[in-house]
Amino acid sequence: QVQLVESGGGLVQAGGSLRLSCAASGRTFSNYAMGWFRQATGKEREFVARISWSGVSTFYADSVKGRFTISRDNAKKTVYLQMNSLKPEDTATYYCAADQTLARLRSGVKIDYWGQGTQVTVSS
Repeated sequence: QVQLVESGGGLVQAGGSLRLSCAASGRTFSNYAMGWFRQATGKEREFVARISWSGVSTFYADSVKGRFTISRDNAKKTVYLQMNSLKPEDTATYYCAADQTLARLRSGVKIDYWGQGTQVTVSS
């Protein structure tokens, strides 16, 4: 079992920044690729970013590329999402995900573990 706990969400003005954290406990963190997804009210959950087990490989949704950065610290069992130049359309609940199969962290299908989510609200 892997438990994921997100933090760092909040209310920010457009153009501002937030850093989300996802702390993992349980099984070996470095065995899992990690990702971030988000879900806005009334919309389906969508992929945001993912990072490989070592942290060398990253991939982003086009909507956040150049503004968001995903990173991980395996010693701390934590994955981060640095969000800059935030826009009102970034408003959503952000979820951390862990899976041993990197491809699943793009599709969001059959993910091994999900966090509870943290709310990000960007005001215009």
